[in-house]
Amino acid sequence: MACAACTDPAMMSAPSPSGTDPGPADGGFNLDAAWRLHPHVAVRPERFGALLYHFRTRRLSFLKDRTLLAVVRSLADQPSARTACQAAGVRPAELARYETALATLAASHMITARPSPRSEERQSKEAP
Repeated sequence: MACAACTDPAMMSAPSPSGTDPGPADGGFNLDAAWRLHPHVAVRPERFGALLYHFRTRRLSFLKDRTLLAVVRSLADQPSARTACQAAGVRPAELARYETALATLAASHMITARPSPRSEERQSKEAP
């Protein structure tokens, strides 16, 4: 079975433990949206890539790819997941694999969509 954020093509076709594949067919992952590491997730770099630990859900994910680690770390600084991938050196031919890995991380709440500046502006105006 693949890790939560595997980019190995041979492992990506393995079914997830829940029997559902949180990929584009299940609502998709928007590469052009702004994403960030979930605030309750810690990243621990390792020789093989990294461990991600979610303190609320107690889930652990393995990133077995240093490029994916670079993508995840840069999500908050880039306008979209697509530009984070480009900045980390992901080639166009590899983008679908990274999109699948990011979709898996989003489904497990390791990464979360960043609010748009407009929605943050509206929320601050609505606050008492």
